[in-house]
Amino acid sequence: MTSTFRPQRRLLIAGALSALPIALWGCSRTTSTEPLGFEGSDISGTHLGQDLQMVDTQGQLRTLADYQGKVLMIFFGYTQCPDVCPTAMAQAAQAMELLGDQAQDVRVIMISVDPERDTPEVLDAYVQIFDPSFIGLTGTPEQLAGTARSFKAFYAKEPGPTPEQYAMNHASSFYLIDRQGEARALIRSDASPEDMVHDIRLLL
Repeated sequence: MTSTFRPQRRLLIAGALSALPIALWGCSRTTSTEPLGFEGSDISGTHLGQDLQMVDTQGQLRTLADYQGKVLMIFFGYTQCPDVCPTAMAQAAQAMELLGDQAQDVRVIMISVDPERDTPEVLDAYVQIFDPSFIGLTGTPEQLAGTARSFKAFYAKEPGPTPEQYAMNHASSFYLIDRQGEARALIRSDASPEDMVHDIRLLL
């Protein structure tokens, strides 16, 4: 879908830019929604995630505004996920290593879809296993529902053999958010660390 609409979008953007004063041409390209050639799916202009309201592992309410100035990789998951979540977080940790000094301008955030079991303490211990800079966000079921709706992220409880032994079905992609808090790309959880780094660097 991205490749189908990219030429038309370039023409529209070019037309809009031609009407701007010359003084504005020095603005950074990451302040616009111009297609940048992501390896992931380009979701520029969707404004996904604007209503994020979750609680960090220190008990502080967080929104996208708290992370402005940083490039974000946001993932919905849970600590008892058997395979997809730990694999995705490990891939993200490798990407941070590849970024080197640029990693200081990036934040990887895991939003728990299982707030019943993922207390701030549990979630903090989990994300720290992968990288000390990783951030865990949890909250009430209502906060999760609103945040997931803002991202159009799917999650649902799957009953297990006992009420406590349940699984969570959930979306499994990273949302890449630029420094201004705008959603720009959707990166598959099994993307290579190199592909993740490629897309992150387009926004740095």
